[in-house]
Amino acid sequence: MEQSDRLVVVLVRARNPNNIGAVARAMHDFGFRHLRVVNDYTVPLETARSAVDASAVVANASKWDSVASAVADCTLVVGTSAVGERALEHPLHALPEAAEAIGAELSSESGRVALLFGSEKTGLSNEELSHCHWLLTIPMEQHEGIRHPSMNLGQAVAVCLYELVRSPGEHGAKGVSRAAEAGEVERLLASFTEMLEATGYTRRHPANCDEAQIRRLVLRMGLAASDVPVWMGIVRQVLWKARGG
Repeated sequence: MEQSDRLVVVLVRARNPNNIGAVARAMHDFGFRHLRVVNDYTVPLETARSAVDASAVVANASKWDSVASAVADCTLVVGTSAVGERALEHPLHALPEAAEAIGAELSSESGRVALLFGSEKTGLSNEELSHCHWLLTIPMEQHEGIRHPSMNLGQAVAVCLYELVRSPGEHGAKGVSRAAEAGEVERLLASFTEMLEATGYTRRHPANCDEAQIRRLVLRMGLAASDVPVWMGIVRQVLWKARGG
């Protein structure tokens, strides 16, 4: 499988069909095909007039009802952010540095990367960002000391994809264990949360038990796929003991 087939562009709560069409056109122009749209209602993609020559990308776009399901098969999930006034809970990388790391993951035979873009008005929410391993931002000029808040959705996708094809990763590490997919991490997260409840931790320390906070904690562990069964076994043993053996 080519590297371009291991990258998926995920649009979360994108509302304007023409913006989605512009994203599809950028993907077509730079050789990417896999578009996933997360929304709680159906977006009329057939009205995306801006998808010039990218009808195949639009036609094959898949629709999802949650970020978790849309990225479940991905080993690296990267969110995009204009930063602004947001208090970040993730590592943040400028696009050139981020592109190198994404290229390295795509160079792995089993690596699959999800690149998340939020809605045109609000970007990605904190809950949506909690599914990300880290964030990237596009460096932009400041005017009178103030950074422009964001780019148009289609422009942002085009800039990110251009940077990926301009400097493809050359650091794919052969023999390195496959990273855990997001779906595997979610299953571990569910068991981990169950363990916290069974041991009474959630009652004693409720401020530390927000689902998004725990997800970020698990993601920072940087789990390999082979780590997940080990951690699942540990958690199940703790659950067994907490429930009286």
